[in-house]
Formats: sequence, C-alpha cells, structure tokens
Amino acid sequence: MTEQSTALTRRQLIARTAAAGVAVSLAGSVEALYTAQPALGTSGPKIGYGPLVPDPAGMLDLPHGFKYTVVSREAELRPDGLKSASRFDGMGVFPDKNGGSRLVRNHECNLTARNPLKAPPERTYDPGTVGGTSTIVVDRNGQRVDEYTSLGGTAVNCSGGPTPWRTWLTCEETERRKGDAGYSKDHGYIFEVDPYDNRRNVDPTPLTAMGRFQHEAVALDPATGIVYETEDAFVAPLGGFYRFLPERPCGGWGSLRAGGELQAMHVPGLLDMSTVQEAGTVFHDVQWVKVPDPLATTVSVRAQEYAKPITGGYKLEGCWWGKLDRCVYFVSSFARTTLGPKVDHDGQVWKYDPRSKTLSLEVIFTRPDPGNENPEYDAPDNITMSPYGGLMMCEDGIGDQHILGTTEDGQVFKFAKNRVNNGTPEDPSFGELAGAGFSADGRTMFFNVYDPGITYAITGPWRRRR
Repeated sequence: MTEQSTALTRRQLIARTAAAGVAVSLAGSVEALYTAQPALGTSGPKIGYGPLVPDPAGMLDLPHGFKYTVVSREAELRPDGLKSASRFDGMGVFPDKNGGSRLVRNHECNLTARNPLKAPPERTYDPGTVGGTSTIVVDRNGQRVDEYTSLGGTAVNCSGGPTPWRTWLTCEETERRKGDAGYSKDHGYIFEVDPYDNRRNVDPTPLTAMGRFQHEAVALDPATGIVYETEDAFVAPLGGFYRFLPERPCGGWGSLRAGGELQAMHVPGLLDMSTVQEAGTVFHDVQWVKVPDPLATTVSVRAQEYAKPITGGYKLEGCWWGKLDRCVYFVSSFARTTLGPKVDHDGQVWKYDPRSKTLSLEVIFTRPDPGNENPEYDAPDNITMSPYGGLMMCEDGIGDQHILGTTEDGQVFKFAKNRVNNGTPEDPSFGELAGAGFSADGRTMFFNVYDPGITYAITGPWRRRR
C-alpha cells in the first residue's frame, strides 16, 4: 500500500526543459538534502552556483570562480613506474595529514580493458583478471603526491562505499564463476581496502557473507553497523536492494569477515520500483527477508525462492548514507520496458528510513518525449551529499554528461559538464562521470571521468549563494 506524503518540508517542484523534453520531479521531504553540515556554518546554494563557463581547454565546464586540477589520468606514469589503469569508476575520499586526502579509486576492468590494472602477487585475488583499486595521495592543493595499486585480481570493480573506520568497500559488478573468461576464482564479491596501510591489503579476502551478485554500491549505518547494498542487474529478474547484518557491527578493520546475515527488501504492494512515477510517494511497513543462498551456488541471489517476493529495480546503482537524517539513499539509474521493467523513467533516487521502516521516492527523471535521444538530465549513477547542502549526482547516460546538484528549494542545477566526450546510445559509459566525494574540510570535490580515465579535484567558492 502506498500513500502520497502530506508533510513535505520543501515544496514539490516540476522543472521542465522544453527543448530537451524532460521533467525532473523532486519531493523536498528530506531536510538532509538541503541542510549543510552545521560545522561549516552555511546553508548551501539558493539556486545553484550560476551558469557554466566554457572551458578554453575543452575538458570541464564549471561555474564562475571554480577551477579544476587534473589529479590523475589513464595510462599516465605513476610514481611507482607503472601506468594508471583504465575505467575510473566509484571512489572513496579519506582525510590525510596536512589537509590532504587519500582517494581509493575503483577500476571497472576485465580482460578487455585498454590498460589493465597491475598488482603484485601478494595483493592479487585472482591472477586471471585485471580489475581492482588504486590509492592516490593528494595534498591540500589537489596535487598528486603518490599513487599505487591497493587491490588487484578482482573484476569489474564498479562502486562501493566508505566505512566509519575509514576503509573502502569495493564492489565487483559481475556474477562470473571460476572457469569463466579465464577466471581462476568465483567473482561478484565485496572487498575491504585500507587507504592508509597497504600492508593490510595483502592476501585479498572476499566478504562472502555479504553476497555474490552484481554489486554496485554500499552504504553503512554507523550506529548499527548495518550495510545496505545495491545490485546493478540489467537482465531479468530485476535487481534487489539488500542489507547485511554483521556479526561484529562497527568492529573496525576486518570485522566484516566475521560473517552475518544477508537480507533482501520486501515492500508490500511493490514488486517493480519503476511503476512509481510521482516524487513524494511513500511506502510503509518495509520488511526484510533472509537470502537463502548468499553465495548463489546454483541460482542468482535475486532469482532465489524467498519467503516473500522481493522488491526489484532496474540498474540499482549509487548508494549513500545520510548522516543528518540517518537514512540511506539509492539510485535506479533508468528503466526501459523493452529491458524488463514495467514503466520507463530516466532515473530515480529513493530513500529508506530504518526507524520508520518507510521507502520513499525522492527524485524522478521522466522524459515526456520518448524519442528524444539527448535528454537534458538522465541516468543518475554515483551520488553523494554536499557538505554545503544538497544531493550531488553523477550522470551516466546519453549525450552531455554532468555533475548535477539540488538547491534549497529542490531544483536541479548543473555544476559540471564533461567536455572531453559524450555518452552514446551504443556506449553511455564513454562520457560517464563517477566517484564524486568531498575532502574532509569541504574545500575540494573529487570525481572521475570513466573513459578515458581522468580524476579531477574541484575547488572554488562553495559557500557562494547565486
């Protein structure tokens, strides 16, 4: 059963772009979306940061006053003498000494990668594949100090999420088994990476109790230790939204290896999330059912027999824990009826509230003109909360690719535009933006271009109200 929320704290807004034939609907029901971190003493942008200024170098358009630094590029020679690998995807940002940052960057590589990730044997899970993570040390000015491989021998490392004890959980977006594509081990797992002590990353160990499926991203509740997981399934059945109840909640490095119980979300009256088309729709009495076989030894996790039918969504991707409202946000990047979902959309952002056990649709991107192949906004993927208020979303769609933000009043604005390349219907990931996150002091925003791989550091007048 659903009901339309009647207690919105911000007005619901429909912003239409006539030329693009696209509508973005937001339910301003979450104060955390529009309230900055109190320590920074600001309430965020009123209507964004102003129009984008064309970059003379043709790389990245930003609002007036903002500037970028290129931290790292694909195929660039690293300080250790190796080349940076391809396919820059999700990324964690951690504080370092003297105001700098440590970035743990995923490489969504398999054997077809243009520049495979290379790792020493002691940090290689499976020598039959070439994905993994790089750790990059950056000073407070966005300049790279060091870059090295922190995990190797994994496959299709898509996104992940940080832990409260400052490690990175990197996720494999695959279900391939030992013997497939030259792999010598099963894949589809989560791995923990320490951004500070690379000695801990020796002998990579998959967190098997957290499930073996097409993982995308995770978000961890620091109060309970519960880990929420998205499944980026693009073939039937629809992907699930899961939670992992660890035996050792909030136990620090390696604690997730102790095991726990994996559960899938069941929302009464909702089997396919694409059918929800109005921002502000709220579902009550969200339930969780035990996953019978987390290792998917014979049947994919999402296709197993459950005590109650699990709720599914197409391409469930970015996932983020809201510290202020203590809720988890996750993305359905898009849906097309030709691919299995019942209703089309160009992106949804959902919120699950563990205390009230409610699921609500916060943002939906719809396309009034289905024939338009270059919508203004589409396919949100990785997401993060800005310390200055608002949700920041990375596009992974068709045509121009942006970093999008939300204002105090719930409007969507463009913060950055990738000028290097554009997504195409044949390969939307070509111009994909990913891995957005802020430094601990809020001065710098980091994110990636997927292909060709570029990592940017953005600084500027974040407190400005335009």
